[in-house]
Amino acid sequence: MSDTSFAVLAKARAKYGKFLSDRDYASLTACQSVAEVMVYLKSHTHYASALAEVNDRDVHRGRLEQLLRQYLFDEFDSLCRYDSSISAGFSRYVVEKTEVDQIVRFLVLLNANATDKFIFQFPAFLSKHTEINVNALANARDYSEFLAALSSTSYYELLKVYKPDAKGRLPVSDMENALYAHILRHMMEIIRTKTKGSEQQELLTMFRTINDYSIFSRILRLKKYYHLPPDIIRANMLTEFSSLNPKIVDKMCEAESSGEVFRIMQSTGCGRLIGKIGYKHASDITPRVQYRLAKKNIHFSNNPSVVMISFMLLSETELMNVISLIEGVRYQHDPKTIQSMIIH
Repeated sequence: MSDTSFAVLAKARAKYGKFLSDRDYASLTACQSVAEVMVYLKSHTHYASALAEVNDRDVHRGRLEQLLRQYLFDEFDSLCRYDSSISAGFSRYVVEKTEVDQIVRFLVLLNANATDKFIFQFPAFLSKHTEINVNALANARDYSEFLAALSSTSYYELLKVYKPDAKGRLPVSDMENALYAHILRHMMEIIRTKTKGSEQQELLTMFRTINDYSIFSRILRLKKYYHLPPDIIRANMLTEFSSLNPKIVDKMCEAESSGEVFRIMQSTGCGRLIGKIGYKHASDITPRVQYRLAKKNIHFSNNPSVVMISFMLLSETELMNVISLIEGVRYQHDPKTIQSMIIH
């Protein structure tokens, strides 16, 4: 292993070592107010520098999430500056994922005629790294203005084929699927062309397993909440990035109950993780699987790129833990309920 590769591994693991501990989570869930949570985060955790200017008694969730996301982006970007065969690709993937998250959020608001709310939760740091015309997007009030804001990006060609229906509503689910397929396809291309051997295999296994569970969760959600027919559900699956047998996906799409979907998924090799991760709601399964894979890889992989991506995924998990914890304390949930929301 080169000195540079060793530096990436050592730096990523050192940063991971500063993540919130069991003791930190216990102390945070015992807090009686959001102000107490903020004081603890600023006094005892690695988030201190990111939250230095936050008023403990006037915490806005959107602003807080922006600050923490910028902090995590900077942390990951600092790792990517170390010479690595695909560090630039990983850095771009993080930007693309953030872009797509924001595009989907805008589309949801557009369907609800509430685009004026978009800019208040837009991550300011993204403006320095994106080709999206952020000002035009923030001021867009219809689909044509939205597309114009994306005209200099690869997303424009992808989304211009979609049109609002007679009621002016967009097929957000289909568009979301196309967007995430686009960035996953890009990531897979980087992995296949820039890596080889165990490094490539570990990365492909991680991304495919996470997508396998995303497919499983999406099928459950589309059946339970939207009651869509099997052929429509099938069209919303990113199967080209999956290790699941197409016949298994078809069976889950055709299943008549959530219980049957669970049984089919658990009959697969990767589906056996469901019984090992501990979860309260079906929506918890994919992020818990992602956390389990990333935690294993950051401890045991010797491939810098695998450790870098694992660090990114674990950072995302911890961010959502902090947000969930703050929301739980704000709405005065009991500590056990808050603990059940935390993936750790």
